[in-house]
Amino acid sequence: MADRLTQLQDAVNTQAENFCNSIGIQQQFAPPASFPGFDRSGSKTPSQPQEDYAQLFATLIARTAKDIDVLIDSLPSEDSSPELQAKSLQRLEQENAEAAWELEAVVKRGEVLLEQIQRALRDIAQSQLEAQKIQDGTSS
Repeated sequence: MADRLTQLQDAVNTQAENFCNSIGIQQQFAPPASFPGFDRSGSKTPSQPQEDYAQLFATLIARTAKDIDVLIDSLPSEDSSPELQAKSLQRLEQENAEAAWELEAVVKRGEVLLEQIQRALRDIAQSQLEAQKIQDGTSS
């Protein structure tokens, strides 16, 4: 996954594409303007698009702007001093150590359960073998 700055740059590029495409659609489907003293005969008005491109691009631009705001808010602030970063890192390391301890405890409990299950399966297999020997002995 790309880092936040790369994601932000991609979002800004997407927003630029949205703006350019919306301008292009407006130019393509806009009715011609009339100028006084200049009559162009024979020009026809372009047909209206089937879709509402203005609404589509407004939605795209608003959504991309919201994504850009979220990405900007997720960047570290200038107020983040080395002391604050060190404190935050120390807190994260402590949480990591606690999670590692919990994981070790869960793994140990899992290993104990696995041993119990394997022992039970061995007992079941042994019992089935003994029952089969008894059955074979009584049927002959």
